[in-house]
Amino acid sequence: MKITIIENELYLAQSISAKLGQAGYETEVYSSVKEAMATSTGDAYLLSTNLPGQNFNSLITKYKEKIIILMVSYINNDTVAAPLKLGANDYIVKPFIIEELQRKIEHYKEYQTLKKYKNLYKEYHEYLLQDINIENDIEKISSPLVVLTNYIKMVDKLAFTYAKNKDRVLVFVPLSSKDWKSKIEKANKKHLLYISDLQTLKKGEREQLFDILEGRDFIISTTSDIETPYKQIEINTDNKLYDQNEILTIDDYVKFIVNNFQYQYPDTELSKKLGISRKSLWEKRKKYGIFKKK
Repeated sequence: MKITIIENELYLAQSISAKLGQAGYETEVYSSVKEAMATSTGDAYLLSTNLPGQNFNSLITKYKEKIIILMVSYINNDTVAAPLKLGANDYIVKPFIIEELQRKIEHYKEYQTLKKYKNLYKEYHEYLLQDINIENDIEKISSPLVVLTNYIKMVDKLAFTYAKNKDRVLVFVPLSSKDWKSKIEKANKKHLLYISDLQTLKKGEREQLFDILEGRDFIISTTSDIETPYKQIEINTDNKLYDQNEILTIDDYVKFIVNNFQYQYPDTELSKKLGISRKSLWEKRKKYGIFKKK
């Protein structure tokens, strides 16, 4: 990790740089905000707010996506409050112990890493569920709730959309996991539980589950019609490819593939992937009434 130090007191800047270097950090030192904005390449910025004649607000604005820790001699609106509003992460009062500064750097480094993973998982989750459509009016749904379905991803979409609309933290608990009991017991009671695979539990285990859920808020998914003490709704898809209890016919499978991939692959490649000739593909299109728009 590279640390950019912006401090006009040269001795202090060199001292901080040397100590951070001993701790394994790469450092660069600037006495001018203007020079730092022009050539610095740090992952984190240690910015002195005691820089006579220099405006450091533009630097905070430019690098607010990185870690910015203010080094202040005294606390007031100009040295702390205003810079924090602009995007600085934290401050430390001079003189300070280098270990305390290092602790702050590591804390915000971990925070930024978690933030990146959160955004990555959010984008990936939205990508996975983007083609799943649910007709149920989310606004009219209330929890606790049991959802019977022939395609679990539909309940995934419902649960995540419901939690987002209600501004609730969602905790996922798959009942196929051996530690599902401890996951539920350890979860914050203010959070919404999304519990999947109710059909995998035996009757005695289901009774244990319902006892543990007393006073909790949740959404449970199941692919089997199971009697529970909770309100239940049913959401299904007519697409046979998603029906876990039915084996597709060859015609159903080919029809699904042609419908969903005919614009992704040219006919030559699509027919090759299906193991049929282009002529056969044309004949099946005619049979199914599937016409490729040009």
